[in-house]
Amino acid sequence: MLRVYNTLTGQKEKFEPLHGNKVNMYACGITVSGEAHIGHAYQALIYDIIRRYLVKAGYDVTYARNYTDVDDKIIAAAQKAGVDATVYAEQMIANIDHEMRRLEVGDPDIWLRATQHIDDIVDFVSQLIQKGHAYATPKGDVYFAVDSYAGYGHLSNRNLEDAKVGVRIDPDEQKRDALDFALWKSAKAGEIFWHSPWGNGRPGWHIECSCMNRAAFGDQIDIHGGGRDLIFPHHENEIAQTESLTGKPFAKYWFHNGLIKVNGQKMSKSLGNSLLLKDLLDAYSAETIKFALLQNNYRQDINVTDNLFPEADKQLTEFYRLLAEANAAFPAEQGSEPQVDADFNAAMDDDFNTAKALADLFGWAKRIRAALAAKDSEAKRIANGIVASYSLLGLFTKDPASVVAAYDQKHAVAVPDEVKALAARRYEAKKAKDWAAADALRAELAAMGWAVKDSKDGYTLAPIE
Repeated sequence: MLRVYNTLTGQKEKFEPLHGNKVNMYACGITVSGEAHIGHAYQALIYDIIRRYLVKAGYDVTYARNYTDVDDKIIAAAQKAGVDATVYAEQMIANIDHEMRRLEVGDPDIWLRATQHIDDIVDFVSQLIQKGHAYATPKGDVYFAVDSYAGYGHLSNRNLEDAKVGVRIDPDEQKRDALDFALWKSAKAGEIFWHSPWGNGRPGWHIECSCMNRAAFGDQIDIHGGGRDLIFPHHENEIAQTESLTGKPFAKYWFHNGLIKVNGQKMSKSLGNSLLLKDLLDAYSAETIKFALLQNNYRQDINVTDNLFPEADKQLTEFYRLLAEANAAFPAEQGSEPQVDADFNAAMDDDFNTAKALADLFGWAKRIRAALAAKDSEAKRIANGIVASYSLLGLFTKDPASVVAAYDQKHAVAVPDEVKALAARRYEAKKAKDWAAADALRAELAAMGWAVKDSKDGYTLAPIE
């Protein structure tokens, strides 16, 4: 039974869609004011995995995701670059799409863009004004009246007074209350704009997602997802404006993934510690990045330290090495150990717990080693089970022998001639069954910082860490 954590209720619940087996799912995408960074990658990866697991569990899933392609940050970035805002947004979307393909994250079933729903937004805002939930100013801005919606603050567990802390009204704004938020922004000189009943302008950020959701799915959806930083005010405002218009609960389940920290600090452009996805993919494989990120429960923050990705690369390769050994030992074995998938599903049924699923790999690795030592084909059946189940996370999708060879070549260390000579002498002693001499030479190699590992093809040397 699948249980999920619902931010709206603050607890895990049995997952039961609104309409039988059908699941409509929306996740807030990227505001394209710059290149994709690791935080964007993590969020896209998490909701792609949630979608994939829901499909595996037998649900009929339609997954929608958006690009915010017009807002203050995009306009500022375009002006700095000296190009039109629409041209800048198109280029950023192309760049981000390219990097997400490299990360091997699946596309949603429906792509949405704010600028393709301007008419929907104008209609939505007009209806909110008619219902008394919004008001236009003489300047041509339109604001949502927060005090007109009684449930405001439910998602973030804030009352109105708490929510007002730190909120400032710009002297140029004509809103009635500090918490009121913009549904439509009047155009400034030189800015991109669309025509509306209130004058030339563009949508506010929050209204975009409500309108795109409604265009894709109607008044209600099963799952709304995004980063935890969006709970307030973005998702709180989405609920207020949508439910004020429809009179129905907007989303049954609210999912929020944790945030990325770099060496203990919140990632931000101002701190200069944003990790661009392009740079990460130039240094590590898509699977290594996924393996590193998925070792946390998705609701927890991830602290990216200097050794996170190198260590993940090493661990992932060691699992691949075992798969390669099992393949070589039992090439004809096609069976799969069913308990691998049962344990994987049990972890994922507990609020998509990828951390538990990856922790289980260490137990399976131990079983593979024992089976290989016993020349038992169970080793290959477990390996087959790992490949079948964990591919859902985007892991173990490559040829094991090729992955191991590439890693070993990348991390190869030059072996000194004297070490090679000692290892050759030990090998000859071992062939002559002079076990005492072979053991003495192994100890001498270890004292020099080198480990020797025997295999059916001879031996390998590696520095002792």
